[in-house]
Amino acid sequence: MAELGLNEHHQNEVINYMRFARSKRGLRLKTVDSCFQDLKESRLVEETFTMDEVTEVLNGLQAVVHSEVESELINTAYTNVLLLRQLFSQAEKWYLKLQTDISELENRELLEQIAEFEKAEFTSSNKKLVIDSTKPKLVPINEGGTTELLNKEILRLQQENEKLKSRLKTIEIQATNALDEKSKLERTLQDLQLDQGNQQDFIKANDLDDLENTVAALRSEFQKTLNDKTENQKSLEENLAAAKHDLLKVQEQLSMAEKELEKKFQQTAAYRNMKEILTKKNDQIKDLRKRLAKYESED
Repeated sequence: MAELGLNEHHQNEVINYMRFARSKRGLRLKTVDSCFQDLKESRLVEETFTMDEVTEVLNGLQAVVHSEVESELINTAYTNVLLLRQLFSQAEKWYLKLQTDISELENRELLEQIAEFEKAEFTSSNKKLVIDSTKPKLVPINEGGTTELLNKEILRLQQENEKLKSRLKTIEIQATNALDEKSKLERTLQDLQLDQGNQQDFIKANDLDDLENTVAALRSEFQKTLNDKTENQKSLEENLAAAKHDLLKVQEQLSMAEKELEKKFQQTAAYRNMKEILTKKNDQIKDLRKRLAKYESED
């Protein structure tokens, strides 16, 4: 049996479509044959025909056959589009994007391979009947493709689940080891704290008086230091207030000096000359603008 390089399910789908196409082709050929038969029975009743009559008969036959063939070609194209629509709709449900190679549709080698496949599958009507009676029912496209993809997805999820289980087991072992290490460290810490507590009790029993005297001395020294810092803080605050007052005086004197300096500068001959020059320049600019506006209006 010739093969198309497809799995059994898809090859059965191809056979099913070829059976449909053969049926439509056979019906259309019968229609063409009937066109010729009708012509023979209706027009070829005389023994001799003139050239014009033969031309008329052939033209009529040509129009009928042309219409039948065109109708079949159009119907075949539309049928193929519907078939592609089914496949693309099924693929889009699973977010797949199918691609087609139009150039392969005219590949003579592949076309001959399809012809051999059809010949092998449909050698006789008897074989077709045997195939029809023994071939199991095909699962519809919308169910068969979905089930297959679901099975693949389930298999992938099962494999991923096994990986996650293995990883979880490794993490559990690591966590158990970490807890054991933590318990050991806690026991070691408790032992150290117990030893330290015994040492502190021993120190307290022997040096309690020395510690009290030292604490009293430190407290007295701290109180003295605190009093000194309080006095220093008050002195610093007073100095800061005096400095702010002096700063305000200096700022006021500086402002008055600046005003006095500006007043004296305005009274100088250089200031008056500069002001006079600026006034003349402004008058010249105004005159030039008037002259320029006059020339533009004349243009």
